[in-house]
Amino acid sequence: MAPIRIAAVQMVSAPEVAPNLEAAARLVARAAAEGARLVALPENFYLISGDAAAKVRAREPDGRGPIQDFLAATARRHKLWLVGGTCPIACDDPGRIRSACLVYDDAGRRVARYDKMHLFRFAQGEERYDETRTLEPGTAPVAVESPFGRIALSVCYDVRFPELYRRFAPLALIAVPSAFTVPTGRAHWHVLLRARAIENLAYVIAPAQGGMHPDGRLTYGHSMIVDPWGSVLAERAEGEAVVLAEIDSARLAEVRQSLPALDHRRLA
Repeated sequence: MAPIRIAAVQMVSAPEVAPNLEAAARLVARAAAEGARLVALPENFYLISGDAAAKVRAREPDGRGPIQDFLAATARRHKLWLVGGTCPIACDDPGRIRSACLVYDDAGRRVARYDKMHLFRFAQGEERYDETRTLEPGTAPVAVESPFGRIALSVCYDVRFPELYRRFAPLALIAVPSAFTVPTGRAHWHVLLRARAIENLAYVIAPAQGGMHPDGRLTYGHSMIVDPWGSVLAERAEGEAVVLAEIDSARLAEVRQSLPALDHRRLA
């Protein structure tokens, strides 16, 4: 199979859904024009607000709503696979949502849903987060078969839990749509993404929120694509961007032949 171009979209999302969908549409169109066949949007691409409950108010029933309709139509319009960052899907608890990573194929059909399993909690100085207040955790890991190979889905904080991915080995690609904080990003973002690529001998695509948001929140950015040797193929530090690189099945095979670590596992 010839190398395939993929794109990680970096955004600086606002507190209203409509302008974020407009920005996502513009950036996906740019990626498509550059030849991307798979595009990934960041976590919370639809909305970032200082009001944590804003995500809950934006919730949609599973399968329909403006955000989900936008993703399906965008994938269909550009004839590409689209990893929809996260979407706010309603759950039984009216005060919380599932933060769902949705995947659409090049005909606009939804082919996978993964609900973020590991919920972020962090406190350092004035910066404090507790996703359990507004999110209900998912219960099952998900990987989807695609024309590009098997893709494991995850969201942001999930990247700290390597067992989430190893059960699906061998993988072609790991998707990590994110909105990392600056303190945790500076300390851990690069090493975590490179480690997940190296230990799984897989490509990693990590679209991120990156910059100063209208509500005053600062996200780390550094959207990137990493190869199975752990080399960063492309990266953007901050601001709106389309980060492009190629994934190559021949490169995957070469790395796995020279270092067959997946075959040497002793624990399931």
